Amino acid sequence: MSAQSELHQIGTEAEASAPAAGGCCGGACHGAAATPAAAGSVTTVYEVKGMTCGHCEAAVTEELSGLAGVSSVQAVAASGQVTVVSAAPLDEEAVRAAVDEAGYELLGTR
Repeated sequence: MSAQSELHQIGTEAEASAPAAGGCCGGACHGAAATPAAAGSVTTVYEVKGMTCGHCEAAVTEELSGLAGVSSVQAVAASGQVTVVSAAPLDEEAVRAAVDEAGYELLGTR
């Protein structure tokens, strides 16, 4: 076996045994990619302080998904951005209360 093929095998074994990307949970609680917004829907990007991992993303997503009219939520801890698709513009105080309930701070919209 050549040194090159041995290195390739070692790299492959290391990749196979490494946990999936995604922070503390290995990505297990990350949602799927955002679905396209339906016609007539409103997409708003919020800035949320305090999210650090997939668990944080899931907590914010769960709370915001419970608001009336919300059809999609995508939270990204790395950027602090939460994209919400809803049937109509959401009341900012309702969004703030939901983010607060999840344990984070709504900084505003982008």
